Amino acid sequence: MDVVILGRIGYDLYSDQFNVPLPQVRTFSRYLGGSSANMAVGLSRLGAKVGMISCLGNDALSGFLKDFLLAEGVDISHVQTAPGYLPSLCLTEVTPPDSFPQVFYRHDAVDTRLDATDDDLRFAGSGKMFVFNGTALCASPSRESAYRAMEAAKAAGVTVVLDVDFRSMSWRSPAEAGLAIRLALPYVDVLIGNQGELKLSAGVDDLDQAIAKIQKIGVPVLVSKLGDEGTRILTKDGATYLPPYRVQVATTIGAGDGFASGFLYAYTNGKSLTDCLHYGNAAAAIVVSRVPCSEAMPTLAEVETMIREQKAIPVPA
Repeated sequence: MDVVILGRIGYDLYSDQFNVPLPQVRTFSRYLGGSSANMAVGLSRLGAKVGMISCLGNDALSGFLKDFLLAEGVDISHVQTAPGYLPSLCLTEVTPPDSFPQVFYRHDAVDTRLDATDDDLRFAGSGKMFVFNGTALCASPSRESAYRAMEAAKAAGVTVVLDVDFRSMSWRSPAEAGLAIRLALPYVDVLIGNQGELKLSAGVDDLDQAIAKIQKIGVPVLVSKLGDEGTRILTKDGATYLPPYRVQVATTIGAGDGFASGFLYAYTNGKSLTDCLHYGNAAAAIVVSRVPCSEAMPTLAEVETMIREQKAIPVPA
């Protein structure tokens, strides 16, 4: 196994009617969703061997999600079943290029019922990399499962990655989310988040102070997603910045998951941090040029073609 991912597997409904406000939309198309599941699909399409630790129900929607992951080559042998609980649901309006309002249904979502077994914990430490996200920390027993899996992976010498993935509807307050994330930081090797999420993780309002605080805790690599301004890596040796790749945007939903997939694929394959940013930016660019998040995830050939094409574009003086 190359990468083991612990986190949510969700059910997404995207509007079939572009430029129609969400309350007026009459038809939707269904897709696999959830940042962890999207990343699993993304990494698998790039060629990584990926497994998930998660929890789904015994309902028809959960069956669709399991079948989709299996078809994408993702190992779901550690996806538990909690009868009577349902996957989270997300409805998305599609109004390109920059308006994609969403409605989330996450009351007592089945992913929060994950109760990791000893076998799950061994699986967490079986790959090159263990990835989890902040949403997994929002409720028990998934919170304790994520902490225990993170601890097991660290003890096994596996690279531990935390994608902050702050979703306000999953928390009573941002402060609660920030505390849960800070408790994990001493075990984290790579922290991924946008600028607001880095400040949330540190519990301060100033970005420079947040970065300094997280680095003082001992996180070696901070990956900052800057939206339409690009991406940046911060280490004790300094910062590496890469502007965004230029594409026609169909939807910005899933850009972060696409970026993480590309970045982490390159990271697990020992590429330089600059190259990791290129793989992340290329994957994100391809995802935003398409509409459904999980099905938009690119192949390795598509990513490397995008990198070659974008590197060939002259930089304005």
